[in-house]
Amino acid sequence: MNICEHNFLMGKHKLPDTEKPLEKIGIFVDVQNIYYTCRQVYNGNFDYNAFWAMATRNREVVCAHAYATDRGDKKQQEFQNILRAIGFKVELKAVLKRRDGTTKADWDVGIAVDAIKASPAVDVVVLISGDGDYVPLVDYLQNHGNRVEVLAFGKSTSSKLREAADEFIDLGEDSTKYLLKKSRWPAIKIIK
Repeated sequence: MNICEHNFLMGKHKLPDTEKPLEKIGIFVDVQNIYYTCRQVYNGNFDYNAFWAMATRNREVVCAHAYATDRGDKKQQEFQNILRAIGFKVELKAVLKRRDGTTKADWDVGIAVDAIKASPAVDVVVLISGDGDYVPLVDYLQNHGNRVEVLAFGKSTSSKLREAADEFIDLGEDSTKYLLKKSRWPAIKIIK
């Protein structure tokens, strides 16, 4: 008997565990919620690449949806193409203009329906929004066997949503990680 066999039999070395399967995740981003939080609270833009790298590390992405509005302008289309290049399926909804001049383009129901449809195929639903309207969705998913991670900026996240989630990750805790400050934005020339 050689030393390796002896050590194994004596319990000093263990056989390596078979690799565990990767955790399967579905990602659902409320783009408008994150956009306005970044702009109004932090005066910046969300770094989707940094988010993707963190959220998908050592995980299998089953689906990744980014829900946005469609105004049809070139800058917005470029942004949507960036999201697609990262790995998101971009879901678009036209902005509705009301008679009083206000606009609305709400994705809450669409995000909820897609998350519920994806839930049998994933272990974890990753929701990127601070909107408290998602609490019933979180409860539903948890009651059907999914873990729910909520990632959002703490300053603007519903306390009920934080409490409902299995895990809440405050993207604003270290704003340098997930925010592109104006100094990191491409230069924009304003023509008057």
